[in-house]
Amino acid sequence: MADDTYTVVRSATIDAPPASVYDQIANFRDWTKWSPWERVDPELKRTYSGAESGTGAVYGWSGNRKAGQGRMEITEVTEPSRVQIDLVFEKPWKARNDTLFTIEPEGSGCRVTWSMTGRKTLMTKVMGIFKSMDKLLGPDFETGLAQLKATAEKSAAD
Repeated sequence: MADDTYTVVRSATIDAPPASVYDQIANFRDWTKWSPWERVDPELKRTYSGAESGTGAVYGWSGNRKAGQGRMEITEVTEPSRVQIDLVFEKPWKARNDTLFTIEPEGSGCRVTWSMTGRKTLMTKVMGIFKSMDKLLGPDFETGLAQLKATAEKSAAD
């Protein structure tokens, strides 16, 4: 069964209170400040529906070939330590992934862990011949966490 899925995990420490970091993750409107994929397409079309933040918040996007098209919905939260997201890609290929952010107090701030698990589809298996999903997506997670760190620390300092 493990061979049928892949998981990408990255962590970072952020010198900001867990609640402040949680707010940046649980509100999709704030993702424009830190998500590594928000700048892939300057013409990206975004839609927000459901709850403002937390469980039931929905974010849809549609963009160029690089950005693709998809939808995220927050399915479960434990404030301020956990945000579970159902991530569905429609284009350039179909896929469904479970995404989880955990936020744990550490020192004067917190440690954020971002993980994504998905089923290996034909497309991901073909891509895996050239580069693993971890090597493909890991750097994006690292960039996103660095940008989340900068955003949350600036917000905490203000």
